[in-house]
Amino acid sequence: MEPLDLIGWAGSALLVWSLLQSRLLRLRALNLVGCVVLIGFNAAVGVWPMVGLNVVLAVINVWYLWRMLATRHDDKAYQVVEVGTDDEFLAHVLRTHGDDIARFNPSFDSGGLGLPGAAAFVVVNGDEVVGLVVFHVAGDGVAQVDLDYVTERYRDLTPGEFVFRRSRYFASRGCRTVITPPGMRAPYYGRLGFQRRGDSYVLELT
Repeated sequence: MEPLDLIGWAGSALLVWSLLQSRLLRLRALNLVGCVVLIGFNAAVGVWPMVGLNVVLAVINVWYLWRMLATRHDDKAYQVVEVGTDDEFLAHVLRTHGDDIARFNPSFDSGGLGLPGAAAFVVVNGDEVVGLVVFHVAGDGVAQVDLDYVTERYRDLTPGEFVFRRSRYFASRGCRTVITPPGMRAPYYGRLGFQRRGDSYVLELT
């Protein structure tokens, strides 16, 4: 097999692999790389209709990547909705994503929803649930986060930050300090101003 053929097969493999991704950002990025490889391959062998097709697909991927990255911190793109800790919709979200929640938040126990001062917030993008944050007031002005979960499609975009960026959610409950769950996988708190403390992260509210 010629080296040029290997490049063509590699580009095709990247396109197929991208379509198997459940994370939107990763899907678009891999698809873009695959399109760029195939643009070069098809230009080299003179298959111009395929060059045109992959140019169009590359432009579409660039547009969606720009849009996702430009709105990842935009309050207009993501809204935070408080729900009751005994709300059936919250129970439905916990049941639907139970296995994934256990994987990334191994210390979470839904029994904490019955603790005094417990609160739950759903993060939505349009009509789609993309994240969930649950915490309870642990006393002495401390908000103990019990669950910080992001659905797999949006995991590269960390929408849970929209809860932590608004101190009023915690200040209204008399909290001055936020402590994250211990042992959470793939934490992103460092870029939000949290400080590492053992297996958890701590944010002092101003």
